[in-house]
Amino acid sequence: MCKMRFIGIIPARYASTRFPGKPLALIGSKPMIQRVYEQASKALTELWVATDDVRIAECVRSFGGNVVMTRSDHRCGTERCLEALQIIAPEEQVVVINIQGDEPFIQPEQINAVKQCFDDNETQIATLVKPFTESDTLADLENPNTPKVVTAPDGTALLFSRSVIPYLRGIDKSDWLKQHKHFRHIGMYAYRSDVLLQITQLPPTPMEQAESLEQLRWLENGYKIRVAQCNTMSIGIDTPDDLVKANEWIKQHNY
Repeated sequence: MCKMRFIGIIPARYASTRFPGKPLALIGSKPMIQRVYEQASKALTELWVATDDVRIAECVRSFGGNVVMTRSDHRCGTERCLEALQIIAPEEQVVVINIQGDEPFIQPEQINAVKQCFDDNETQIATLVKPFTESDTLADLENPNTPKVVTAPDGTALLFSRSVIPYLRGIDKSDWLKQHKHFRHIGMYAYRSDVLLQITQLPPTPMEQAESLEQLRWLENGYKIRVAQCNTMSIGIDTPDDLVKANEWIKQHNY
């Protein structure tokens, strides 16, 4: 049994180009940030929302959640997680789990799968993937908003891309999902606290800038990302249209 201390942090900001105020958008009768928090708390005893917005902070406190105020100039959720950690547990060696604030249906088994990666003392960073299945379409596979990942035999990531990887040369695209197991990246990360400090100091790298995927910066600098696999697909909310679909889903499932 791993005795490492895990701290879950949910970065949440009000400003968003595609969906301003997204954390406070209602899914059923609850704000999105509350649904994320309640789901994550099923797998984590220490959980915080890190935000720069008073409205989000007040919402979290209203349902009894923990919140920490952070700066507004962070470029990404990873940087916000570091600042939150430095407030919550500045001197301790822990594992921080960065939980996306727009994943209201995240399942505890997904978080637990990432936690188990740290049973190996060599794990620096961990993340989550899910196999594409034959019920997925070629459009799903080729969607650039769904990053793909390939892994090494030791269970670490070799490469992430918005393109389809690997490209199956000589095989008709309509058969790609039948001929090879492709993996979609689920954007949850966990980092040892010392590694989190290190990776936030790294300058942008060419592959990261080309793909707009921050995890490529870590790979380009020699960090290992261990990959956990799950078969559960959560529903991310990126746009107002996604919110409509999420509300339709909870009505159908009495969620």
